Amino acid sequence: MSETPANTVAPDQVAAPATREAETTAPRPGNPVALAVAGIAVVIAFGAITRYLDVNVPKWAAGTSFAKVAKTIEFPIYAIALGLLGNVALWKLGLRDRISAGFRTEFFIKTGVVLLGASINLKILATAAGPAIVQALLLITAVFGFTWWFGGFLGIDDRLRALLASAVSICGVSAAIAAAGAVQAKKEQLAYAASMVIVFALPSIFILPWAAELFGLSDAVAGAWIGGNIDTTAAVAASGALAGEDALQIATIVKTTQNALIGLVAIALTAYFALKVDRTGTVQRPTIGEFWARFPKFVLGFVAASVIGTLYVQYADNGKAAIATVNDLRTWFLIFAFVSIGLGFSAKGIREAGPRPIVVFGAATVVNLLVGLGLSVLLFHSFQP
Repeated sequence: MSETPANTVAPDQVAAPATREAETTAPRPGNPVALAVAGIAVVIAFGAITRYLDVNVPKWAAGTSFAKVAKTIEFPIYAIALGLLGNVALWKLGLRDRISAGFRTEFFIKTGVVLLGASINLKILATAAGPAIVQALLLITAVFGFTWWFGGFLGIDDRLRALLASAVSICGVSAAIAAAGAVQAKKEQLAYAASMVIVFALPSIFILPWAAELFGLSDAVAGAWIGGNIDTTAAVAASGALAGEDALQIATIVKTTQNALIGLVAIALTAYFALKVDRTGTVQRPTIGEFWARFPKFVLGFVAASVIGTLYVQYADNGKAAIATVNDLRTWFLIFAFVSIGLGFSAKGIREAGPRPIVVFGAATVVNLLVGLGLSVLLFHSFQP
């Protein structure tokens, strides 16, 4: 195999948060560990403020005209807003890029999702897995295919459209990271795809629960629609929480099922680019080890937590109290994830790439919404948890 082209992302170089801007050749002063710790401290500080506002704003607004609105504002709104404000402040101070290694979005997201598994009853997971798998396969195929075709029609680079198609059809940032390694995408392209995910995911958190209520969708259908359409796992968890606890469970199961297909898509992209795009001449077949390296292992943690949680609630005297503690810890990690998203957001990649990828991603989002709604109604209309 040929060496990795300059300025590309190799499979073993995609562990860094996808929302960071492309690295520059200029060295960054300071101890990397100390700077990362400083970044984590900023995330924790903003997370603590978020939790304080989430708990106290409804109390402060009680008896006022703002009371109803205050009750509907959930922690993702505070976390994102504070993260974006902190982003601007740190940018002005020249600190944002230096401490960005502490904005561990993926770690917080995956940990929060694993903890979420503890609150999901195994019976629900087992009964919902069938329709969730069917929905995931059909939805990913339709949306990925449309995005790939439309991106090619508009003349977008093959690597960028592979990232966009993976992100919008599977699970956003995680899928973009996996695809970037598979197709050896440029770091700037990875940052661009991640920025697109954030821009489109944020409004979806609030629009989809509102639309589900407007359309009179059942909790199961609403959850399946949310889980199949919103492009980041943390955003799915937040949006599902707005739609209700039952919708949250279904949304998480559907999104987790999609997450499990990241490895398969990454391997398929690896083979396609080696055979059709890069034309290296000698192509090695993906091994079991490569599949395992790309497989989102936190999915296994989610399932394991669900099994343990189900058994613990059934047989332990304090089972429900223990799960409540785990749920509180889950909330903390999701708060940290949203703060990190806000702190790490950058519009630079969007400005540099021009409007065509935005058109492709926007059109694919519409297709995803329509096809996802149809599949959710078809597969989950009679589902009973």
